[in-house]
Amino acid sequence: MIRGFTSIVYKESIHVTRDPRSLFFMVIIPALQLTIFGYAIDLDVRNIPTVVYNLDGRAESRDLIDIFRNSDYFHIIDYVNSDEELQTAIVRGDAKVAVKIPPDYTDQLVRGGNTSIQVLIDGSDSTVAMQALNVANAIALRKSLAIVSNQLGNPARPPIEARPRVLFNPDMRTPNFMIPGLLAIVMQIVTMFLTAFAIVREKEQGTLEQLMVTPVSRLGLMLGKLVPFGIIGTVETTLVMCIMRFLFGVPIAGNLLVLAGFAMLFLFCALGFGLLISTLAQTQIQAIQFSVLIVMPSVLLSGFVFPQETMPLPIYIIGQFLPATYFVRILRGVILRGAGFAELWHQGVFLAIMGVLLITVSTARFRKTLA
Repeated sequence: MIRGFTSIVYKESIHVTRDPRSLFFMVIIPALQLTIFGYAIDLDVRNIPTVVYNLDGRAESRDLIDIFRNSDYFHIIDYVNSDEELQTAIVRGDAKVAVKIPPDYTDQLVRGGNTSIQVLIDGSDSTVAMQALNVANAIALRKSLAIVSNQLGNPARPPIEARPRVLFNPDMRTPNFMIPGLLAIVMQIVTMFLTAFAIVREKEQGTLEQLMVTPVSRLGLMLGKLVPFGIIGTVETTLVMCIMRFLFGVPIAGNLLVLAGFAMLFLFCALGFGLLISTLAQTQIQAIQFSVLIVMPSVLLSGFVFPQETMPLPIYIIGQFLPATYFVRILRGVILRGAGFAELWHQGVFLAIMGVLLITVSTARFRKTLA
């Protein structure tokens, strides 16, 4: 009943060893992904970017700032000198938390009175916001207990009170946090897969080589094939934004034209990735493997689900080479924080550079592949 079994095993083993690319994907890539994502996924948020507005400036206030810094949960990136600078740092996405210390902070503590510090928290990232809220309250309580232990009597209220205020998403609704990021991932998957599969399918059928012998230039051919998929991506973007707004009730605080402009840049990058995959893959199965290699990091390392602040530095750097990283920041900035072009233009610059590089490299590889 199993006659020829060993012969078939021998034949298939030869096929596998003669295809080192597939063997690499089957053995090395899963182990590499598990290692990278295992280090990257950490729900204990630390090193939250924080700005400080210290109106007191004396030793007691500096001691409080040191407590925030030494907690390892807050990474102080700047000291600002006005409420406007403090607000701008959060709207731009540079900081997730802002601490404001009142001018009479030291005076109140010296007199044995009570004082409060204001903690502004970016609610567009609910995971970070919840951690920052809890830790800020704990720091204020710990500092109050240290002061009370050195004083006589039992004060009716703690000497220091943290007054957190969650901005942009005060209810910390999960859809407000997740849906904008999910929009970026859906756009990338649809556009990238369509582009890669369409070109690889033509390579499998031999019709792409027929086009190459026509007077059409390679760049013209590539851009011409990308335009229809760009239109499909634009329609898909409009559709998912409508679903986000009217089905899930996520309000759009910013300018729709600004959001549309950045979306075009991101689609340009996604099309570039699809084109790059088409130059690397010879079959649709290989195109799927290459696409998964890009989609998985985009989901896990872009800040869509897990905060990048928790990631080790090498993995954090990998995340900065993903277009989804910048578009997730743009989406949450425009949709939740009401940020405009002035606050997010630098994110758009990264997307534009990536898009140009991807199209340039893909076109160069395409010429080399089909020459």
